[in-house]
Amino acid sequence: MILLTDVHKIYSDGKMAVPALAGVSLTVKAGEFVAVIGPSGCGKSTLLNLVAGLDRPTRGTILVDGVDLTRSPEGALSRLRRERIGIVFQFYNLLPHLTARENVALPLLLNGTPTRQIASRVGEELEAVGLLPRADHFPHELSGGEMQRVAIARALAPRPALLLADEPTGNLDSTLGGAVLALVRRLNRARAFTVLMATHSPEGAAVADRMVRLKDGHLEGP
Repeated sequence: MILLTDVHKIYSDGKMAVPALAGVSLTVKAGEFVAVIGPSGCGKSTLLNLVAGLDRPTRGTILVDGVDLTRSPEGALSRLRRERIGIVFQFYNLLPHLTARENVALPLLLNGTPTRQIASRVGEELEAVGLLPRADHFPHELSGGEMQRVAIARALAPRPALLLADEPTGNLDSTLGGAVLALVRRLNRARAFTVLMATHSPEGAAVADRMVRLKDGHLEGP
């Protein structure tokens, strides 16, 4: 599902080169849940951005669901993200003027999903995360844990093959964070999509099938 080979990412401001990733190689099988653990600034978010096709490596190759991200044009990468990749961020990124139902429907509208299918799909996803009764509430009317569950429902609404989660519990307390990770794990097993999650928490990483450590741009682990 995911294959990174000798991936380097170097940022430069014209005067100084800052290596974020230094020769990262990683294979993630279809349906696997892999946690990348490491402290802030170690390159976790950079790694996920590269796998999402939001950024390109300085050197190396990245294959996601059979697509070579290092060679594909921007249009193909955008299509891959819309159709095959779901992304969950630490700070939810819900649109404040849309209800939970409307936030979940948004990627389906952008994908051109037939209108008759959107309502049923949105209902299914909100029910899967336990928030169907809160479907018509706005983000400011929801708790942090509820907002993250809406974000998960939105990411999964297009039925992606891959879910990328960047510190998905970093803005939640341990109890709510544990519940969110248990939800992701349950859906991962039920639907067999792949999960690549970045986290600084060993407790959070424990829900994954496999954990790898990122330190100073280098990956440690199987």
